[in-house]
Amino acid sequence: MAVHILEEAQRCLHCKVPQCQKGCPIHTPIPHVIRLMLDKKLDEAGWMLFENNPLTTVCSLVCNHENQCEGHCVLGRKGAPVHFSSIEHYISSTYSNKMVKGPAPSNGIRVAIIGSGPAGLTIAVILARKGYQVTIFEGKDKIGGVLRYGIPDFRLPKSVLDDFEYRHLRLKGIKVRPNTTIGGAIGIDDLFRDGYKAIFVGTGVWQPNALHIKGETLGHVHFAIHYLNNPDSFHLGERVIIIGAGNAAMDVARTAVRKGAREVVCFSRTSSVAASRHEFDYASLEGVTFLYNKAPVEIVDEGVIFEDVVEQPGGMFAHVEGSRALYPADSVIISISQGPRNRIVNTTKGIEVNARGLLVTDEEGRTTRPGVFASGDVVNGARTVVEAVEHSKHVAEAMDAYMRDLS
Repeated sequence: MAVHILEEAQRCLHCKVPQCQKGCPIHTPIPHVIRLMLDKKLDEAGWMLFENNPLTTVCSLVCNHENQCEGHCVLGRKGAPVHFSSIEHYISSTYSNKMVKGPAPSNGIRVAIIGSGPAGLTIAVILARKGYQVTIFEGKDKIGGVLRYGIPDFRLPKSVLDDFEYRHLRLKGIKVRPNTTIGGAIGIDDLFRDGYKAIFVGTGVWQPNALHIKGETLGHVHFAIHYLNNPDSFHLGERVIIIGAGNAAMDVARTAVRKGAREVVCFSRTSSVAASRHEFDYASLEGVTFLYNKAPVEIVDEGVIFEDVVEQPGGMFAHVEGSRALYPADSVIISISQGPRNRIVNTTKGIEVNARGLLVTDEEGRTTRPGVFASGDVVNGARTVVEAVEHSKHVAEAMDAYMRDLS
């Protein structure tokens, strides 16, 4: 692997105005990192990656590189771009194993992080570097949020998250309270009572969106976020229909194939898929088929009844009369995104949400209640991991400034 990585790194042109860096949402200093590696300064390159992005090992595997860093590489205009994702993964995973530095000197200020998804982990690491006493409250038994419970192991091995917990949480003195849901036995007010000076909410979007059509409650119908949480608890049968064609639908489809489904079909309302080309190509390669311009009308025991639709201006769809047809399936999985759960909002005064149930914040993550900050999917809806990291870096600085002003 190292030889391949070196050869790939040597292809970099070290552009004076690196378009790859512009294409990265968090502006990873790609040419500088590559130069350090080629100069045999691997540890410096790794340190630079982690300083810029605490989730660099994760992003190297799950980012939409084709539309970001690699999609902007000038070499990609006439040939293959420099595959920085592979370079980043090699550097970050190698350097991660050397990280043994303990926590920064404590400033004595407590910070609560609710949720250990991409946003919460980013905030936790950045504030711990500054000396804050950080406690993460996680509703599930392990850290990671959507990284662990929403992305299949073949895309993001759980070992990456386990290593992150040790290298970036335990070594930095960050405490984790698993199986602890804020808004139940413990609320926001309890956290302030116990001396937390600022609270970050990064609870993600775990409430699946429904189609609201007849048959949606039948026993062979499931939601994507539930299936990805624990695929082994589901028995889908041989024929699976997936309603939706985004990246989550690709994860569902590819997982179902690995779990023994013989026929997996994704249905899209539009004439294309919403998933990235990379995810679509791999799903197709693994035998997933796609049908377009189909809208579900009813789910029955035998499968799903779809109608043909025609896209109209303004994002509207016209149904084609007489086009109803039954598509057989043993199981149906609905994958049309998710929204937030409202446990914290329902148990806390002063925190506003918008019409979609997402937390209302300013650009720096301040909610409508002083001392409570938020970012990630619970603010912006379902987005990419690197977008959550980018936003959360700004929010961490705002939280730091807020707490310094208090003291």
